Amino acid sequence: MILLNSSSGNRRRELGFLILYAAAFYAFIIHRSLQLSRDHYLKLFGLRPGWLLPHRLNDVSDAQWRNFQGNLPVLTVVFTLFTLIANLLRTSFHLKARGMSIIWILISFTYLSYLHGACIIFILSIASVNFLLVKIFARTKYFSFVFWIFNIFFLLCNRVYEGYSFSMIGQQWAYLDNFRGTFRWHICFNFVVLRMISFGYDYHWAHRDSRFDHKKHIQRCDICKSGKTCYQSLQERGVQNDKFSFMTYLSYLVYAPLYLAGPIVSFNAFASQLDVPQNNLSARDIAWYGLRWVFSLLLMELMTHLFYYNAFAISGLWKELHPMDVFIIGYGVLIFMWLKFFLIWRYFRFWSLICGIEVPENMPRCINNCYNLETFWKNWHASYNKWLVRYLYIPLGGTRRKLLNVWVVFTFVAIWHDLEWKLLSWAWLTCLFFIPEMILKSAVNAFQVERTHGEFVVRELSAVAGAITITCLMVANLVGFVIGPSGISWLISQFLNREGLPVLAGMLLTFYVGTKWVCACHFYDWSKVGFSCSLCSTSVMQSKVAAKLARCNRPRWLKAGMETNVRPKFQIRDGFADIIIQGMWVHAEDI
Repeated sequence: MILLNSSSGNRRRELGFLILYAAAFYAFIIHRSLQLSRDHYLKLFGLRPGWLLPHRLNDVSDAQWRNFQGNLPVLTVVFTLFTLIANLLRTSFHLKARGMSIIWILISFTYLSYLHGACIIFILSIASVNFLLVKIFARTKYFSFVFWIFNIFFLLCNRVYEGYSFSMIGQQWAYLDNFRGTFRWHICFNFVVLRMISFGYDYHWAHRDSRFDHKKHIQRCDICKSGKTCYQSLQERGVQNDKFSFMTYLSYLVYAPLYLAGPIVSFNAFASQLDVPQNNLSARDIAWYGLRWVFSLLLMELMTHLFYYNAFAISGLWKELHPMDVFIIGYGVLIFMWLKFFLIWRYFRFWSLICGIEVPENMPRCINNCYNLETFWKNWHASYNKWLVRYLYIPLGGTRRKLLNVWVVFTFVAIWHDLEWKLLSWAWLTCLFFIPEMILKSAVNAFQVERTHGEFVVRELSAVAGAITITCLMVANLVGFVIGPSGISWLISQFLNREGLPVLAGMLLTFYVGTKWVCACHFYDWSKVGFSCSLCSTSVMQSKVAAKLARCNRPRWLKAGMETNVRPKFQIRDGFADIIIQGMWVHAEDI
């Protein structure tokens, strides 16, 4: 929580300094990145002749991005055909859940036949056994134990045996190994496992009393108030028993637009939208969403033509560079990874939206706007985070066992991605970094309640904590996805020697300034709650802030242990509106 104590003039001067620092930082990063790419391109792997800029090579060293980019024309043709077929049949025959389930099974299995060939047999076999286990054990006390053992067993076996071979069943089936398709089925099956677990738990909870208060939710939710239905309502409200059929289950597992990479949608939300297609986004909204995706793709192409960050990482050349250059390349690799996943996930979400199924948005916030671990993970693979919270974190006990649960959750995340030590190292490093953040957050909340004039201290401590957290995030992600656990000691030694210490200090200063810049941007975003006294009256502003408070699911003062019946007061200071709750200044963005 960012506490505000300085005057408006000081805030504006501070904001001006932050803008100048950010401009200088990015000017230096861009200049040095161009210089590094120009000086070392002959030693880098994975560069190909470019098409966007003359006389520039294109960095296609990342296999995942190269495959997506290379298959984009084919995917787009498939996307167009499937969309036309599904929407025409839905409109012409007024199809509901059962009819659309059949349509999507036929369409999706055509798609899977090309991708996996005869290996569809493995997918169908495991999925069918899972369906039977759910139907048999869902109403028993052994459900969670049996269900998780089954799914984790196949998650591990699929990787260990690399998708199995038909010759393992018998030599008479060995000829089917010649028809395994173009894409390894066990890689995609990780997403199928998440959907199988979602189906099982949604069916299990359908036979229990729901704690979801739909009436209260409508009062708080702007989308539901407008007559539409938000994703949370679709997920929590549940569906009728007849929707838990094998046909709907199968169409959910192999739904073509989301099959390869997600985003992840719960079974309840998917089945609800088979009956009634999403209406939260209009055709114009979806068209604009697609156009923004095209602009983002051009930005990615410009980036890979100018900066060869990933090629430096793949080639290992960055180990020979100065610590400052190591930092620049590490930072650039993370930006590249963010934009890569941003494009992949939004492409498939766009496909799903046109077909009438709304799913959570992955990457709702830029990586540079996340200065703590919790915010980072909520805004990276956001749909997976929602899945983890609903189906793993809360069943394990939620916040009651937070310090223990975070280890279980991140270990599962690492195993789900792949069986590699570097991913487990990434997961456990993240957990180690999470613990002090959780303790500090609790301490800061307590400090804010007890002291009413410590805003400046808390704000500065928050910026320092943000700088440390961003550094930890960079280390954890570089270990998990670039250098591996064997590179940790080398990375530390690079920044703790005579050349590296000034760079480390500069990094921490930059992240400190960056944290304050992000917080300042949030504070100066007046359009959200009407924080512009020169343009609106005090009463209008107070009503807007009150509306913001009313929409909040769990106000911050409740989390801090304050009384629920305390009414917030408002005060105008130096042209800005502040909210006072039990003597505590509260930034509206934190409510």
